[in-house]
Amino acid sequence: MSEGTVRRDPWGVPQLWAPDVIALSRLQGRVCATDRAWQLEVQRWRSEGRLAEHLGPAWVEWDVFARRARIADTARRCFDRLDPETAQWVAAYADGVNAGLAEGPGAPEFEVAALAAGTWDPWTPIGVLLTQHLLFGTLGDKLWRDRVRREAPRAWDLLCGPRHPTVAEWDGVAASGSNAWAVAPTRSATGHPFVAGDPHRSLELPGVYLQVRLACPEFDVVGIAFAGVPGTPHFAHAGAVAWGITNAMSDCHDVFEEELRRTPGGVESREPHGWSPARSHHEVVLVRGAAAVDVEVVETDRGPVVVGDVGGVGDVGGVGGVGAARPLSVRMVPRVEGDAGLATSLALLRARSAHEVREAWRGWVEPVNAVLTADRAGTVLEFTAGLVPERDDANREGPVPGWDPQHSWTGYHDHEVSEVDDVAVHANHATRHTAPLGRDFASPDRAHRIAELLAAAPRLDADALQRIHTDTLHAPARRILPRLEGLTGLSVPAAALRDQLLAWDCRMDSDSALAHRYAVLRAALVAALCRVDAFAGLAAGSGLPRLFDPWMSLALRVWVRLESFLAQPPEGFDVTAELASALETAAAAPGAVWGDRHRLAPLRTGPPGELAPQRVGASGDRDCVLATSSLPDSGDLFVQAPAARYVWDLADRSASRWVVPHGTTGSAGTEHAVDQQPLWLQGDLAPVPDDDLSEGPCLDWRA
Repeated sequence: MSEGTVRRDPWGVPQLWAPDVIALSRLQGRVCATDRAWQLEVQRWRSEGRLAEHLGPAWVEWDVFARRARIADTARRCFDRLDPETAQWVAAYADGVNAGLAEGPGAPEFEVAALAAGTWDPWTPIGVLLTQHLLFGTLGDKLWRDRVRREAPRAWDLLCGPRHPTVAEWDGVAASGSNAWAVAPTRSATGHPFVAGDPHRSLELPGVYLQVRLACPEFDVVGIAFAGVPGTPHFAHAGAVAWGITNAMSDCHDVFEEELRRTPGGVESREPHGWSPARSHHEVVLVRGAAAVDVEVVETDRGPVVVGDVGGVGDVGGVGGVGAARPLSVRMVPRVEGDAGLATSLALLRARSAHEVREAWRGWVEPVNAVLTADRAGTVLEFTAGLVPERDDANREGPVPGWDPQHSWTGYHDHEVSEVDDVAVHANHATRHTAPLGRDFASPDRAHRIAELLAAAPRLDADALQRIHTDTLHAPARRILPRLEGLTGLSVPAAALRDQLLAWDCRMDSDSALAHRYAVLRAALVAALCRVDAFAGLAAGSGLPRLFDPWMSLALRVWVRLESFLAQPPEGFDVTAELASALETAAAAPGAVWGDRHRLAPLRTGPPGELAPQRVGASGDRDCVLATSSLPDSGDLFVQAPAARYVWDLADRSASRWVVPHGTTGSAGTEHAVDQQPLWLQGDLAPVPDDDLSEGPCLDWRA
């Protein structure tokens, strides 16, 4: 029997058929390696802490962190504990990647870098998955709050405490923007449900998400896969059932203060019962073009020490000091349980109803997801999935003493499920399902706007849902700009701009000159707030590895609390005077449109010396449904944006549609490297592929 077939739709999306699920996984890995060879090897090096070995000194900090966080060892541990079928399924994918890498001619990046592709281990796909999600949790936010508490205690209430009561109750985190919504049959123009959404991530080039169709005698699924990981766990349409997720913003990582001491026999950590040996060893990070770096890897009963050092013999690390000098460990569920949730990914491919999707997600680990699923029979469900530790409330704020048993984990939270009879909206905000699981949620503005757009039509179809993806209304501007009324003593240009902004529709469209002026005004207000005495010191370097810089950005933290500061200003900040000054700055700015300032700057891990990717202007902004989230430290360039968009039609899968920011292939110059970007920028979607793939008995998704 054939090992499988590969067909491509006009966008290069692979449609794969194989005689069984294991052969299909192998084929998925091989085709992914054919399309994304360089990206897959970069992902492997990243998970193994070997980027600097191949790409040079700029990656040493990441490699040290990856070694200390024990990503590769956790991946091996998770693989060893898989059930036999899931282990075979994951290993088959790695085998397929190796076959694809060996087929050549490979990606041109290898030739430029004078490198050759290596070999994937059976557990490498798990390492890739863990790497993608390691910083998706609350580690960065807890390190930020720890820094504020220790270095700028006067700023705690301003930056980390409750918001002003007139402002929405949310904490505004650095990474949020995903949307998902479901429509029950009662609101559907077809009489069948819809599921739609757009996951937001830091955009890489090529993207971490890629479209694929996976078919065998057991199932026929179109979905969005992780490059380097089998299956389509997060977003897929299996014909009879479809699903999508957003990040539930749960708190599933804990950070512990550690007291460590070095003895002639090794390293010891302070435990509730006294001093006890910690697990420690040394690893060497090789660095291309530079000296190798020795890394001491230390792990206590809480988890790996990722920040700080042990010190010399007789010294005790963890007493006094600030920032990176203090040893901090991180406790992560996959490390604790030896499980990364891959069994869920396999079970989802076989699901045929919303309730079967719910059962499949019971095995998920992290990040914790808010799931929407619907089936052709009309059932629509919403629930959360993943392991959230039960522990003391103080653990959610920041580092807690590792030697205090009060902060131990005592179990995991239960998850509720609800049936949807109208519409449901998820947007990283606090819902009745997610609120008990975390602390740091996104503004409810996106959720409210999506609900408003859904309510505008009595019957919803795929076209209406597609339009929602690119809505650019910026709700914060509607609340901030009325504060400009009544300002006096303005120059003639500033007074004219005030009147124009008060009449503006508050849409962050790329061709809008007023959106640009508003952004300049906002940036001036943020800059002025960053100079407040209470924030002194937080604008300087944190002493933490640079990979935590996005979480340590004072400008970003001020930006997400801007409305609160205008409602209840910190000492020394004159709201009226600063609004007038910011308006003058905006009026004096050179003429431009929002897309001139607001440009996509995708992350690219290319060979040494490669030119940076082209930057393109786009609509949207943080807190728009089209959440192309600007970075105030980078003049409104953006990295976080929709990493995919989809509309799943349960009446007719062939009427479903999707898009990714770039394309199917990974190397510049290839036919499908960036051919979907015009669709993505314009808000258009491509149809999902629906060819006849079977070479034998194959499940008909229409059944």
